[in-house]
Amino acid sequence: MNNNSPLPWTPTPPPADDLPLVDAGKLAAQLGASEHAPVRTLAVEAVAQTGSTNVDLMLRLSSLAHPLLRVADRQSAGRGRAGRPWRSDPAATLTFSLAWRFERPLHALLGLPLAVGVALVEALQVFGIQAQLKWPNDVLRDGAKLAGILIETAADVAQPQVTWAVVGIGLNLDVPPGLEQELDRSIGAAHELRRQPRETVLAVIASALASALDEFERGGLAAFMARWQACHAYVGQAVRIIDHGTVVQEGVAAGIDAVGRLLIDTQQGRVAVMAGDVSLRLAQ
Repeated sequence: MNNNSPLPWTPTPPPADDLPLVDAGKLAAQLGASEHAPVRTLAVEAVAQTGSTNVDLMLRLSSLAHPLLRVADRQSAGRGRAGRPWRSDPAATLTFSLAWRFERPLHALLGLPLAVGVALVEALQVFGIQAQLKWPNDVLRDGAKLAGILIETAADVAQPQVTWAVVGIGLNLDVPPGLEQELDRSIGAAHELRRQPRETVLAVIASALASALDEFERGGLAAFMARWQACHAYVGQAVRIIDHGTVVQEGVAAGIDAVGRLLIDTQQGRVAVMAGDVSLRLAQ
């Protein structure tokens, strides 16, 4: 997910025979036929355009009985952390959200974004793509942002021990001309995936994601901590925590704790940082 300002370029839909709308039927069939088929059956929807797949699903939670995967070629009002706008275009991104019902109260979902990051990195490895994780919810490739994760939750009013989570993912498949110059930073892209049918890519990612959510429900973040650490992009490196433009912590990134806080070794000792709206940066 690219949490940035409006596009400096005008995306144009590719020809229909070059980048067709994801076929929901084919995707559902691949999900069911995979040797790594999800534990739960996923309903699938695919649309050419919407405002936000996360918003779409959040508005429908009260009527859902099963997990639902919603894919959109283009999102006109996609969001990242803290409501920041992010960009999507069918030629350059893959965007989708999954609604999932947890038999856990809201407070028991701490660390869920980290588990989802692990699932996404492991799914990309199926295609030979080696990615890393930047705390709390970014996926990097060679140090540049490849994908982002946005998770929104809602407690079930009638059942306090039940929580719905909507997991939104934006994955870069290409880098539009001029975008890196305009943002003054590198952007990661999974160019290899453009040679794959989108249904195949989505089936692998959605299966990995569903398996991870099921595993998280059974055991929480503990099952993912070592796997997250193995993908930690900044481990052992000097970093800064920035809050609204102000550096609030500096030190060496160590790992995460049992609730998903980032551990940093500072001159005053080890500190644990909650996600909130802080930003993690490598020290210059």
